[in-house]
Amino acid sequence: MSKTALSSLPASGTRFYALRLLPGDEVLSQLRAFIQQHQLSAAWIAGCTGSMTDVALRYAGRDETTLLRGTWEVISLSGTLELTGEHLHLSISDPQGAMLGGHMMPGCMVRTTLEIIIGELTALTFSRQPCEVSGYEELVVNPRY
Repeated sequence: MSKTALSSLPASGTRFYALRLLPGDEVLSQLRAFIQQHQLSAAWIAGCTGSMTDVALRYAGRDETTLLRGTWEVISLSGTLELTGEHLHLSISDPQGAMLGGHMMPGCMVRTTLEIIIGELTALTFSRQPCEVSGYEELVVNPRY
């Protein structure tokens, strides 16, 4: 049985932000700057489309980052963001349509455009704290005061 008291968290309103990253922009640094600029404490990627030239992924169960260069279409970008961190997964396809995906790492560069919609839960805050079960810093959701 989970120790999370889901019913104790309040329902939350949302607001959305739209941004476009330009060719040559490094994705994570731009997202982090946007989150800081708008002081978003409980955000998620609601939608993303575009392309990349450089992709940095950490595959499941691995510690090292894999760097890919070429022409990549973004199939999906999903995850959570807050003032102190993020947890993002990226799926891409090559010119033949073969797909790869993993944990997004620093070093992903925009090729032509990256159009991103970010949602924010206005009654909640996200943080990352060590989890005894997984051994990683994991998402913690709290009411916003």
